Parts: sequence; structure tokens; C-alpha cells
Amino acid sequence: MSQDYGLPAPAAHAGGEHRPPARYLVLIDAGGVTVARLCLATREAVAEFDAGAEEVAVMTQGLTPVRGATGPEWDRALEGHSAAERAAAEVYTLDV
Repeated sequence: MSQDYGLPAPAAHAGGEHRPPARYLVLIDAGGVTVARLCLATREAVAEFDAGAEEVAVMTQGLTPVRGATGPEWDRALEGHSAAERAAAEVYTLDV
């Protein structure tokens, strides 16, 4: 009698390349709520979460933000945000 209770064992993990680390943290207003967006060095958005999370304070500790994400390099990552929201955004360059 087997010890797996009729449940199949999971398949072997397929190795592959991991995504590169996030390089930028953008704090931006989204309809009255501030959100945090993590972006790669290519400015590709890879995560979005509440800017009130304690992780934001840890990630930004000792860093000085740049005001505004209005350049064309941010168009794709911040599409859907108004020009005013983008101008008021805080962009942190993360230590990686």
C-alpha cells in the first residue's frame, strides 16, 4: 500500500530563466488611491500593490525619489494614468 493516499506526486520542476530584479518603484495615484508599481530596468511593469504596504517603506528607506514619470519611456508601464497623475508620481530607483 502506498503512502500517497491516492494523490499523484507533483511533476518535476522545470528549470528556466528567472525574471530580472525590479529596478524602479513608482508610487502613483490611481483614482484617489496610491498604488506602488514595480518595474524592470526596461520600464516593464511587473507588479502592482497598495502603496500603504509596509514593504514600500522598507524598499524606499534611504532612497530619494524623482518627481514625475512623464517621459516616453514610462508610456507603456503607466498607460491608463492621466498626465497629472504621472507628473505627480514618485519614482524610486531600487538598489539591486
